[in-house]
Amino acid sequence: MDLSWLFKLAGELNGKQKKILTVVGLLIFIGIWSILTLGASPIIPKAIFPDPIRVFKAFGELYQKNDLVRNLSKSIGLNFGGYIKAVAYAIPIGFLIGLVPFFRGAFQKLIDAIRFLPLTALTGLFIIWFGIHAEQKINFLAFGIFIYLLPIVIQRIDEVDDVYVKTVHTLGAGYWGTIFTVYLPYVISKLSDDIRILTAISWTYIIVAETSADQGGIGSLIYKAGQRLGRVDITIACLIIIMLVGVFQDRTFAYLDRKLFPYKYQLKESYDATNTLKKFSEWDAISDYIVSLTAWIFIAIYIALTVNEFTPILGQAKPLSYLFGDTLWTIHVVFVLVLVYQVYQLLKKFNLAK
Repeated sequence: MDLSWLFKLAGELNGKQKKILTVVGLLIFIGIWSILTLGASPIIPKAIFPDPIRVFKAFGELYQKNDLVRNLSKSIGLNFGGYIKAVAYAIPIGFLIGLVPFFRGAFQKLIDAIRFLPLTALTGLFIIWFGIHAEQKINFLAFGIFIYLLPIVIQRIDEVDDVYVKTVHTLGAGYWGTIFTVYLPYVISKLSDDIRILTAISWTYIIVAETSADQGGIGSLIYKAGQRLGRVDITIACLIIIMLVGVFQDRTFAYLDRKLFPYKYQLKESYDATNTLKKFSEWDAISDYIVSLTAWIFIAIYIALTVNEFTPILGQAKPLSYLFGDTLWTIHVVFVLVLVYQVYQLLKKFNLAK
């Protein structure tokens, strides 16, 4: 068996090889972790770094005794809220500064300077301005994403090739026509990758916000159940949960990017490793159907739970309010966007959408 591809300089891996090596790498990591921490006299003392078995048991403790699902749901709601507000502010302000010389000249340097603010030092100000509840945390997170996203919006505007602008001018496009047919599509398609990259930063700021004012959430759970009690196993278990949610969120962004902007991947993904044109397989059709069906199922469940918030059909229980609390509005926004997209795809399928 030829395994030279494993060590080929700057070699590329196909999808199957990546999956296999991912599993191998994970097993190697767990193996090294076990060697260092298991046994009566481990190389690394258990008080400093617990073994995998102890961390695995901590997940059950978090679920049974520390209301893990509710705390994680609150953090996810904060994450959605931060992204929604940051994107809603960054895109119009970015276009204003990036396209209008007056605003660029007046505020470009100020924006460059704001990026150097130590955000962790601003938590006290946000508490003074917005209190200690969800609004403060969402605004803090939104500001943290916003100061990174705004310069990127301006940069993406600068990257637009002048040939496209000249082309639409030749075709008769005016001021607003140029913005909506050239700048907006280009910037939004590129911005989806930038928003995806900011996922890790957003979770960092969520932890900072939640530990600054204890109102629940995974960050609060790390502090109360983990660090304050010296439970390293619980702390690591919470961190693993955050990593898993972050990876899922990253994969979701990647999937949405392919669906919303398929032209970005047409050339790259149309050919396989042997430079042969790929065919749309049955598995591709099945996976797309499963994803679409799953989305509709979640929409149906969400609608039923939303109706239950106003007209009790589950007795006195209100799962959405219980899980997300003050961040419930972010879940509404996300599901409305998902519903609009699904309806558009359905109309498109039957050639009813332009």
